[in-house]
Amino acid sequence: MMRSGISGKLGRIASIAAVLCALSGMSAAAAFAEETEQFKAERLAALSLGVQAYLYGQPLMDTQRIYKTITGVSKPDTQGDAPANQFSHLQTLATTKQGCVVAPNADTLYSIAELKLKPQPIVIHFPKVEPERLNIVEMLSPYTENFGIIGQDTSGLIAPGDYLIAGPGKYTGVEEVDGLKVIHSPYDQVWLIARTVVKGPSDVETARAIQAEQKLVPLKSWLKEGLAYVPPTSEEKLTTTCGHVPGTLAGENTLLYWKALGKYLKQFPPPAADKPLLETLAPDQIGPGLHPTKSNVGAGTLQGLREAVTQGPNALLLDIKNAITAGFAAHNGWLVTGLGEYGTNYVQRAEVDYLGVGAPTPNLAIYPLALTDHNGVKLNGESTRYVAHFPASDFPMPVQAFWSLTMYESNGFFVANPLERYTLGDRSNLHYNEDGSLDIYLQTAEPTTGAQRDNWLPAPAGGFRLIMRLYGTYPGVIPQVLEGGPGHWQPPTILPCLESGETALGTKCAT
Repeated sequence: MMRSGISGKLGRIASIAAVLCALSGMSAAAAFAEETEQFKAERLAALSLGVQAYLYGQPLMDTQRIYKTITGVSKPDTQGDAPANQFSHLQTLATTKQGCVVAPNADTLYSIAELKLKPQPIVIHFPKVEPERLNIVEMLSPYTENFGIIGQDTSGLIAPGDYLIAGPGKYTGVEEVDGLKVIHSPYDQVWLIARTVVKGPSDVETARAIQAEQKLVPLKSWLKEGLAYVPPTSEEKLTTTCGHVPGTLAGENTLLYWKALGKYLKQFPPPAADKPLLETLAPDQIGPGLHPTKSNVGAGTLQGLREAVTQGPNALLLDIKNAITAGFAAHNGWLVTGLGEYGTNYVQRAEVDYLGVGAPTPNLAIYPLALTDHNGVKLNGESTRYVAHFPASDFPMPVQAFWSLTMYESNGFFVANPLERYTLGDRSNLHYNEDGSLDIYLQTAEPTTGAQRDNWLPAPAGGFRLIMRLYGTYPGVIPQVLEGGPGHWQPPTILPCLESGETALGTKCAT
């Protein structure tokens, strides 16, 4: 994520076949000992291009999976699902039961909607709330590009109010229609993710009341009924499912992946800046409306493209590892970067889709991520206890809204535990050290003392990851947080506990 664009990154994918075969525990020569030189050359070339295409297209494939999941119901539920152009309000904080979108938070109530703008534009009514409460809604394109955020009290957001969200070709160059300011969407499909912060258990009802004020109304209905509009309802049984991406199930024809990608690329024409990459991919029949099995590409090319679908995730994990390594020292072992706007940085976009799809831009939030401890060893609760140490200089945090530290299993979902505790932060009952520093204990076993128990984030008996959330980061601090290094705010130091019961820094571990 700390590198620029795909042009520099994907040059090294010329040798990606060897890297991926090493990851899978076999050599290319052993796997295809009988192949001809021509077949081998075609296969390896297609594998290289196919991995590029996978990194480029996977976020689009994922948003379409999510779209089908969310809209696969006949009426809104309270789990994030609703017919197109209707909000689903999640009225409780996320738990282990939310399993379709990775890296949920346990800080805010979500309101989720998928817009279809082709029939007509949609009016969004987003209320103004008290200044100290974060309440925002971000608008995402099918390529996970964040093209607007409505909210308050953070830099560069659209002020709360009533807006007309219009698709491409509608009201071009017009700023206002029927008294409504226009938000121009680059596509006819928009994913809305609204977050209403919950200040504590007693605040849930207030947050729900704010959710209820958030409205979506088709323009024609708005002109007739305004906020009195009630969407049509149905008593049919809910049928939502997380679904899957074509070509990713064991034994399935992986070439179906490229057919689906070609379909979505045609449905949502790529930005003009993507043209150079698409021209590179076109000879292998990857692109808008293309499908390699409907062409004259050779058997070696088809085999390479099959492998690219199954090995692409390994290449993505390798990129994530390299990105963390590149910024390890500057960010105290964490991955810290700006999200939500990617341009031609296709690898970063794919990384974010894998780690936490739907991330907003830095003027709203920054998400430090940790996969290893301060020594560079992967986090694992089965054999190790850890302490995340915040020095006193970290407080107050550089945020206007809230901060939190959340525990996830390696798959990106919450860790089931008896306390149903998935996050700790500024609204938690934390106990600080005498010098003003803070220790959070990351382990599977419950601490024996009350103060340590309050500072405990239950870890799984296996690998895990951590995500910090810095919401409403002060504008003047954003560049420093993203840059990292000496003198700038950094995430906490994560160190394993030694046999002495302390970390290498002398921080005491939980008993």
